[in-house]
Amino acid sequence: MNRFLRIARNTVIGFLILVVALSGFLKLVRYPSLIATIKLGTAPASQTPTLMPWNTITPATTPIKIPTGPEQIPAHVRFNNATIAWQDFLQKTNTNAFLVIRNGVLTYEYYKSGITASTRLPSYSVAKTMTSIIIGQLIHDGKIKESDTFVSFFPKWKTGTSFDKVTIQSLLDMEAGVGVSDNYPSGPTGWGVGIAQMYGTTDLNFFMTHNRKMFEAPNTKPEYRSVETQMLGLIIHNVTGMSLSEYFSKSVWQPIGAEFPATWNVDHPGGQEKNFCCFNAAARDYARVGMLLVNNGFAGSQQIISTDWMKRISTPVVTLDHGWKYSAQVWHPYPGINLALGLDGQYIFTDPATRTVIVKLSDNPTNGDPEVQTAAVMYALDKGIK
Repeated sequence: MNRFLRIARNTVIGFLILVVALSGFLKLVRYPSLIATIKLGTAPASQTPTLMPWNTITPATTPIKIPTGPEQIPAHVRFNNATIAWQDFLQKTNTNAFLVIRNGVLTYEYYKSGITASTRLPSYSVAKTMTSIIIGQLIHDGKIKESDTFVSFFPKWKTGTSFDKVTIQSLLDMEAGVGVSDNYPSGPTGWGVGIAQMYGTTDLNFFMTHNRKMFEAPNTKPEYRSVETQMLGLIIHNVTGMSLSEYFSKSVWQPIGAEFPATWNVDHPGGQEKNFCCFNAAARDYARVGMLLVNNGFAGSQQIISTDWMKRISTPVVTLDHGWKYSAQVWHPYPGINLALGLDGQYIFTDPATRTVIVKLSDNPTNGDPEVQTAAVMYALDKGIK
């Protein structure tokens, strides 16, 4: 018995030492507490908005109503080379919310059990498109230029390398070459990679200070890297002197007539938004952003996105994952289609030609999201393809 007690005691002591050491390491590298990190790394997408601190984005005093019309959704769709029932598609792709707007009329609205029209759901990299809208406004207002370098706003981060030549244009089009890969390995080892550190960090300035190495010179090789969007967010904060949340609320969220408050997760209370991801909102308000894109930047009579910036984000520049085109933080999986796309199955699909907006918010596993197949379903819905 004494031997058993010694073994048990030593095991407990060893475990406590490991916990203390790991907690100390997490604090050293600016991660949340051990328990908070575990929760953040294991939670489904829909549960993440409240796992990090956030800033609130105030909605419109008088929301712009979206009229509803007769439901228009096919009984069956083609998915993964098979014809399946519509409800099966929603379930197979772990859908939390699905909306279709045609010519300004809501023709389909679905919410998974436990999800409602007011539920705040994450967007992940859909937030990149939100960031692009702000950048476009600042360019239109003459406050920044695409040729401006990142270090012209942050001289303290000069390295004497090609990092100093990174421009707003190269950041927008994923051509900057900054050395933080968007690799999402599963399991505990995944938290050691750069993209996970940026997602979990409690100090984005610390992260940026220690992640300025380059994979290649700017405008050498396009590759999707979220760090480049985060750098755009730092520029926005520097130029406006405001948090992204406050600026976005006044310049986009309220003018589009958003119905519900949104949130943008930050590194720490009062800190910097994680604008490469971590924007959270209700499905109908994501749809209002989509309507902005199909209405040539207008919300009612107010122009939120300039004509020049609508052309910029709608004109493909580079080719990235899946062979899809990309420009200024917007995907183009098909000609004429603008797509805001986020990890784990978050979509705002827009077609200005048909004035169609499709919003899909999901809980797909990180490495199991059928983006190509899901986009094909949306395109078929948009074009009426059987």
